[in-house]
Order: sequence, then C-alpha cells, then structure tokens
Amino acid sequence: MGIAITSRADLATRLRELQTALGAVPSPMDCYLAHRGLKTLHLRMQAHERNALALARALESSPYVESVIYPGLKSHPQHALAKRQMSGFGGMLTFRIKGDLAMATAFFHHLKTVTLAESLGGVESLAELPATMTHGNLSAEERAKHGITDNLQCA
Repeated sequence: MGIAITSRADLATRLRELQTALGAVPSPMDCYLAHRGLKTLHLRMQAHERNALALARALESSPYVESVIYPGLKSHPQHALAKRQMSGFGGMLTFRIKGDLAMATAFFHHLKTVTLAESLGGVESLAELPATMTHGNLSAEERAKHGITDNLQCA
C-alpha cells in the first residue's frame, strides 16, 4: 500500500496512466489485510522502534562497527531535529562494518536470524548490502558520491 501525491496535473495524469498500465492496484484481499493490520500497527511500530534502538545501541558499542546511522541515537548529527519532527525514529537503521566489501559480505554470511534481501519491505528481519545489491549497478565513484561505501549495511 502507498500513496503518491502531487500538485502537478501532468504528473498526476502520468502516474494514473502508469498505475493502469502496470496494474499497481491492490486486490480486495490486499485491502482487507491492510485494513486488518492497521488495528495493531501502532503496537507493532512501537516494538519495531524499540528493537531498532536496542540494535543501534548494540552496534554502536561494537568494536566491529565503524559507525551507526540512526536518528534515535544521541550521536546522530540530526538527533535534536529528529526529536522535534518525529514522534518515533522508525525501525530502519544503517551502519558501516569496519573493513572492506569482503568483511561486509562475511558479516552477512554469519547472520542467523536476519535474512539478506534486496527489498527491506517484508515482515521479516531483513538486511542488505547496497554496494552489491540495490546500488550494485552504479560505479564505485557514483556510489561514493551518494555515501554508499562498500561496508555500508542497511537493516
């Protein structure tokens, strides 16, 4: 489920055309499941955020981690701004393993309860290595321009 909002009529028309052409319309069952899930979403998000913060803190204290990027951490450069703008910090976090691409890849091979996946939109605990997955088609220079280093992990 999702929504795309624009004030531009030409873009709205194009989005509608794409939606029709691609079939990006949820089925009745998808709508039912989304509606049913909304009833407990607030509780699940609270647990999601608690777990992400606990993981971020654990990673931040690990000698194997170079840095953790999570707005719920006081060490995050925009933590104060996030506190003003957000009622919670979400369940997604990013971190850099100390080392290179080989070290980052080895890290994934040792995960037990987290699944390596390119899409982080599932209900499972998922992680990805952007340099070889979502941004693997970019050159090293292009990835570096966007801050996507070989040791960057997303979970």
